Amino acid sequence: MAIDAHLHLWDLEHGTYSWLSDAVAPINRTFTLAEAEPQLREAGVDGVVLVQAAGTIEDSAAMFAVAAESPLVVGVVAWVDLLDPDRVGEQLNRWAGAGPLVGIRHLIHDEPDPDWLAQEPVRRSLGVLASRGLAFDVIGVLPRHLEHAVALADELPELRLVIDHLGTPPVGAEPGEWGTLMDALARRANIFAKLSGLTTLGPARRASAADLRPYVDRALAAFGPSRLLYGGDWPVSTLATPYAETMATTRALLEPLTPTERDEVLSGTARRAYRLP
Repeated sequence: MAIDAHLHLWDLEHGTYSWLSDAVAPINRTFTLAEAEPQLREAGVDGVVLVQAAGTIEDSAAMFAVAAESPLVVGVVAWVDLLDPDRVGEQLNRWAGAGPLVGIRHLIHDEPDPDWLAQEPVRRSLGVLASRGLAFDVIGVLPRHLEHAVALADELPELRLVIDHLGTPPVGAEPGEWGTLMDALARRANIFAKLSGLTTLGPARRASAADLRPYVDRALAAFGPSRLLYGGDWPVSTLATPYAETMATTRALLEPLTPTERDEVLSGTARRAYRLP
């Protein structure tokens, strides 16, 4: 059994995704669960967590609508306005009533301020998430993003943080600051890291298992299989490889592990990180 803890959907007729442009032309179209489902089944995926792709109510509402129709969807990482802590509880209530809300994400890497997470209203809102038992996905593209995740984990030890895309390792270069920060993150028991979005990294934007192994091995040594989880990052991952190849790359990276440890990364950790039913 496998759970894909990072799957995106978007409908360009009913939502706005400002980051979709000619730079990513092959994915600048509508993607539905109906298109993904046969690929997921073929790869042995039995459940998915849908993850927000825009900071809009429409994007989150669309994910919950899909979840209501498909038993394949076991969780939704939605969006709320973290800059409005006085209304966050109300927004969370709306999503909790709509379906399997398991976490919240904001596209912090699209914010011009690398210290966006440090704002006092955001910190207050994340405190509300912690009190509700929800996870928060952190998109760590810059070292500064990961530094704030370390600070957040210390400030809110009851908040589960999930580092998306393994904190964007510098594929093709020495681990350097990324490795140091990942070690620091791993020392916080409330932080998980997601093996997602990796095949599109590196100078060629098509990283192989051999390209990724030094960084995944470093993460495995730091976090252990019980705090790493798999995410396919479809359809963004198709910029590099078809879904079947993305899963094959992940399985190759996990080959040195025992079957029990592989099961942790492919399903068990996702259940704990997101408290999936």
